[in-house]
Amino acid sequence: MSSFLARLGRASFRNRGVVSLIWLAVLAAVLAFLVGVGGSFDDRFSIPGSESQEALDRLRELSPDAGGAGAEIVFVAPEGHTIVEPSYAAAIGAVVQAASQGPQVANVTDPFASRSISPDGRAALANVSFDVTREQLADGTVQAVQDATATAEDAGLEVAVGGNAFGSTGVQISALEFIGVAVAVVVLVITFGSLLAAGMNLLTALIGVAVGMGGLLLTSNLVTLSSSAPTLALMIGLAVGIDYALFILSRHRTQLAAGMDPEESVARATGTAGSAVVFAGLTVVIALAGLSVVGIPFLTVMGLGAAGTVLVAVLVALTLLPALLGWAGRRLAPKPGSRAARRERADAEGTVRSGGARWTQLATRRPLLTVLVVIAGLLVVAIPAKDLDLALPDNSTAAVGSTQRVAYDLVSRYFGPGVNGPLVVLLDGLDPATATPAAQQVAATIGGVPTGTPGQFQGGLDDVAFAAPQVLPDGTAALVTVIPDSGPHDDATSALVTDLRDLAPQLEQQTGANVAVTGQTAVAIDVSDKLGAALLPFAIIVVGLALILLLLVFRSVLVPLTAAIGFLLSVGASFGAVVAVFQWGWFADVFGIEATGPVLSFLPVILMAVLFGLAMDYEVFLVSRMREEYVHGAQPRAAVVTGARHAARVVVAAALIMFSVFAAFVHIDDATVKAIAFGLAVGILVDAFLVRMTLVPALLALLGRSAWWLPRWLDRVLPDLDVEGAKLAVRTGRHSDDRAPALLGT
Repeated sequence: MSSFLARLGRASFRNRGVVSLIWLAVLAAVLAFLVGVGGSFDDRFSIPGSESQEALDRLRELSPDAGGAGAEIVFVAPEGHTIVEPSYAAAIGAVVQAASQGPQVANVTDPFASRSISPDGRAALANVSFDVTREQLADGTVQAVQDATATAEDAGLEVAVGGNAFGSTGVQISALEFIGVAVAVVVLVITFGSLLAAGMNLLTALIGVAVGMGGLLLTSNLVTLSSSAPTLALMIGLAVGIDYALFILSRHRTQLAAGMDPEESVARATGTAGSAVVFAGLTVVIALAGLSVVGIPFLTVMGLGAAGTVLVAVLVALTLLPALLGWAGRRLAPKPGSRAARRERADAEGTVRSGGARWTQLATRRPLLTVLVVIAGLLVVAIPAKDLDLALPDNSTAAVGSTQRVAYDLVSRYFGPGVNGPLVVLLDGLDPATATPAAQQVAATIGGVPTGTPGQFQGGLDDVAFAAPQVLPDGTAALVTVIPDSGPHDDATSALVTDLRDLAPQLEQQTGANVAVTGQTAVAIDVSDKLGAALLPFAIIVVGLALILLLLVFRSVLVPLTAAIGFLLSVGASFGAVVAVFQWGWFADVFGIEATGPVLSFLPVILMAVLFGLAMDYEVFLVSRMREEYVHGAQPRAAVVTGARHAARVVVAAALIMFSVFAAFVHIDDATVKAIAFGLAVGILVDAFLVRMTLVPALLALLGRSAWWLPRWLDRVLPDLDVEGAKLAVRTGRHSDDRAPALLGT
């Protein structure tokens, strides 16, 4: 691998004009297509083949009105007044009439006719049904409903419009998100001691992100792309793009400081550090692409989109960066007598102990104590993870003050939380002659006895507030709307879905129809359950992949095990921090979290996938240098300390850059991005500083020579990837003592 990459780097150096023009042409083409074609977002969360999704699709076929998007208009009278007062009732009637004339509106229920009045008489609820799905709503359709409420507002009523017609309109990226980029620039300048080097590093990362993001947005015309997918790709692509260029560029400057010719240095840096970039990038790509095994389309697209951006970042680092280094020539070499030059020389000669060496020496002085303290501390941080509760985002997670969030809160307050999460029991295949009594019988079985409101039954299954039957126009199907006592995210609602499905065979015998439980709430519960069930298998796949890849890279049995243990500790700590902040509400005000509740269903698998790849980045760049020192004859503990002396500075810089990029997205209002960014930021800090730079060195020192043991038969079977570039050093005739230049991350 190192030989091929060295040739690629040399070719890019020599043909820098052509390579630069190719990347500029690719960037221009992507942006041109994006301007001409555009992109769109679709935040449907579904599981093809599941009972709830199939029933929902069938319901949309039977009745676009019943299976289409819906909105709710909530009217609240001032304190001391009721909604039935003539002036308020007239205003509500005018709103219902105006809303029913809106585009794509199939029906608007009159709250007085349907008796959708709160028990205290202060609030009324009008339901708006559209004849299309939320994804098919035209621009301005929902706004027309909101505009129709002006009459009620003028009459003195508090009015809010909510419902499932409100989907995410995309994550809004502001200048604040680029604070992370500013921090990255500062870190790069300190690391390199050169504005030119820092600027070149950032330039390649931005070009890679622009190409990757543009390509991802273009794919939204072919596949379903959620509004969070581009932001995830932006976060990850920007972080790894800066880091991958950092590893290669840092190696190049070290060699230039030693007097190496620029062309030879670019080839050597691309062959050595570039080999590790390829491995690290592939681990991220494979882990993100592995999200497709969960079997949920929106998660598959999200993972593949982010993986594509990472792949572009790798290609940019291996081709465009060497080309730009060719344009810079020797100007990137530290100036003689400068602080950067003295630091590089001292690092190469080993005359001064770096901060990384001092920290590692402290961690390995009593390695068993270090191991116990770090593991105990991370396990304590991970304790909240046992209460991990998964759910999909809905209007309860919308920004405070938005109309959909206000409507959600008002409905919960005046009508009960279950009205925000209705369940639908679909009866398909009824006899039109007996459809009405059959639907009423099912509603009575579920809801109990009739109530004072016509068509409603109350007092049946546990957690059922009431059930209301409705026969669809052709008479062959009906639906029973079941309103739980609990909210959409409550365990009791999930239990009710299970109870209804257990009851389905009995209902089928009673009616002779096919019975299925569906609705947006049931679909969300099914998605969350499937994601929760996929968490352990996905973890096994990711950890198993880590063991295999690290076995190939380090040719050791125990090093991959230590890396996998560290990864699990990092993930556990990240989950624990997310639960403590987003579920328990610890420091919620600090992080701008306006509502606590269940964690996003797909957050755990995304955190595991991304942290796996990034953790392996640090493992490769740090432990490879330690292994090289050991192979060159250093004692096990000395090899650990010396390896850290060479690699720690760049690993610290990379971790700080990734942390700053992710942390900059924590303040975004979108709950999906906020939680993912927070989890990644915590995970990066824990993994880089506590696991890779503290726990792993202590474990390697504790294991001694056995850390690098590999059975002979396995040594013969495993392919030699030569990630460290040893063959490259021999081939170029520059391989010598323990100062050999085939180093990573220096």
